Parts: sequence; C-alpha cells; structure tokens
Amino acid sequence: MTYWDIVAATYNSTLTFFFLAIVFLMLMIANNGRKNNPYGSLSTFVCSGLLLFVAYYNSIFGLFKYPLNGFIIWWIGILLILFGGFGWLVKRTAKGMTGKDFNASNEDLSKMKRYIKKMEQENQYRDQIPIKMEIIRKSFHLTGLLFIFGYFGIFIIPPLAELGNLGIYVIIHSTKPLYNLIWGQLSNYPYTFGSLTTVIDITLFGLIATFIFMVISDLIRVIWGPKYSMFNFLTRSVLRNQEYNAVGPHIYLIVGAIFTYILYIMGSIHILAFTAGLMIACFSDALAALVGRMFGNKKVICIGGQEKTVEGFIAGVASAYIFGFFIVGPFYALIGAIIFFIFDYFPVRIADNILNPIFISLGIQVIYVLIGFPIGLF
Repeated sequence: MTYWDIVAATYNSTLTFFFLAIVFLMLMIANNGRKNNPYGSLSTFVCSGLLLFVAYYNSIFGLFKYPLNGFIIWWIGILLILFGGFGWLVKRTAKGMTGKDFNASNEDLSKMKRYIKKMEQENQYRDQIPIKMEIIRKSFHLTGLLFIFGYFGIFIIPPLAELGNLGIYVIIHSTKPLYNLIWGQLSNYPYTFGSLTTVIDITLFGLIATFIFMVISDLIRVIWGPKYSMFNFLTRSVLRNQEYNAVGPHIYLIVGAIFTYILYIMGSIHILAFTAGLMIACFSDALAALVGRMFGNKKVICIGGQEKTVEGFIAGVASAYIFGFFIVGPFYALIGAIIFFIFDYFPVRIADNILNPIFISLGIQVIYVLIGFPIGLF
C-alpha cells in the first residue's frame, strides 16, 4: 500500500464517520421529538436508517474514487466553518443586543439585528405557511432537474457530470504542481471523458455534496434553533410544526434519492425507473401542494383525517403519469401514478418525500422484473 493509498483510505473512512455522526444526531433528534412530533420523529428515524446504509456502502465499496472522496471532505470542512461561523456570529450579536435594540425601528438596526429581532419575536413553526413561502420551499424540488441535466444532459448539451469532470480536470491541470503535492500524481486521476462510470460517480458526488450543504444547515436549525441557520437567514424561511425536532422535507427527499441511486449503482434498479421515481417525487408532489393551495376549492378528507383538495390530487396524479409516460412509457407510468396516489391519500406516518423516490422506483422495477415488458417510451 502506497502513501496515496493510505490518504485515499483515510478520506474514505472520514466520510464514513461523517455519515455515522449524522446518523447519531438524527437518532437523537428523532428520540427528542417522538412525543410532540411523531410524524417528524419517525421520518427522521427512517432517514437515519437510510444514511446508515449509505455509510455501510461507503465503508465497503466507496461512494466514489479518490480524489473525489477527498474533495467532499474538504467541502464538509468549508461548510462547517461557514455555517458554524454564521451561528457563532448570530450568538455573539444576540448576546450584545439590549431591550433598546428590540424596541428600536428596523431602519436603525443592522441587517443581522433585524433578523435576530424577527426570529426572537415570531414563532417560526406554524400549522400553515404563507403561499409565497410554500412556493419557495417547493422550488427546492427543482433540484430534480439537476439530476436529469447531470446524468442525461439536454438536447445537444452533454451531461453536466461530463462538463463538471472537464472543469475539475482543467482546474487540477492548471494547478498541477499543487495538485501533485496535495492529491498525488495527476496521471492517476481516475475519471476519463466519455465514460459511464465518470457520469455515475460525478452525479453521485453532486447529490452527496448537495445533501451535505442541506443537512449541516438543517441540523444547526434543529439542535441550536432556527435563528442560527444560515439557510433561514437567506430565505426568511417559515417552518411547519412537523419540522419541530425533526429534519426538513428537503432532507427526506434527497436522502431518498441518494439511497435509490445507490441501488441503481448496485444494479438493483433500472436507471429509468430511478429517474421516473425521482421526477414524480420532486415535481408531482410540488404540483399537488401548490395547485391545492392556489386553486383548490373542493375539499377531500383523506383516510386518516388529513384535509386535501380534489384539484391537488388531480394535479399530482396526472403529472405523475405524464412524467412517467415520457420516462418509462405508458404502462410503467401508470404504476408510478398509482403508488404516488397511495402515499398521497392513505395515512402513512412517514414523509412521502422519503417514500416516493424509493417505492415508485422499486415498484416500477419489480413489475419490470415480473413481466419483462421493456422500460421506456421508445
């Protein structure tokens, strides 16, 4: 084993321990919230279980090759400094604020003090959030498009994963002496152009990097409080009661996506089945919620007592079929739409943001294995 093999193994082990630390924190959060927020508690618990699988997979097989595992550790360090530094700044500023600051006009306060004043005076957790904030929150579902562009590309544009790999290569080649010092010989960089392995690994790298960005900020929100979260500062986010002592729905969605994508890497799921599950989970759920809030008039009581709208159901199920139609074809699109409807209508104590990307993909895959009908529109 060479020196650089040891470095690569160290980075990989560090990434595994990072995931295990996230699992531990999520279990602690789930335990704290099980009385007052059983829905969020159970969803967070399931999330921790999926991440435990990710940690195990990384420890045995590795999520991606060196130096990408090293890059992701540096990314974690940068975010910990950034988000932790913001939390420290909020704490320091809040400690120095007096009653005079809280009674002063907002025009006389700095942006940070106005933010702290608002966070101290308003309850950030509500049963119903404003439609504007609903739109902002659902806009994060657009990250599903990043997978499409990252893995498949669009029209004449090649996959963003290929372009990302090209960008990485240009940067490390232009800093070759420094790269050789920190990461080893440039000639050992493992990702070639035009390789499916490159697209698969760089796409997973993007998913993991996005998850880390989201989860560090969200864990700070849950453990320290919403005002310490940089994400809340940037978006002026208003939170649902279901997010008290629980991680947020965007965490559920991306964890479900990462877990299912790893199943694809393992050969357990067809890439189009995964893509259909992710697109339906991202966009059909968002459309159902937004159409229901903005245009819903006819109320329907779901099994379990939750109130939704007929318009929202139609938008969600219809869009699920349409997305599936163009990705996996009309037959499997029907399977995906039915699974989406089941999780939307019937009572489940686990967030559908976790369940949809996993079970829609698995449902399509199981039917494909059973009947052998080709997946895809063409």
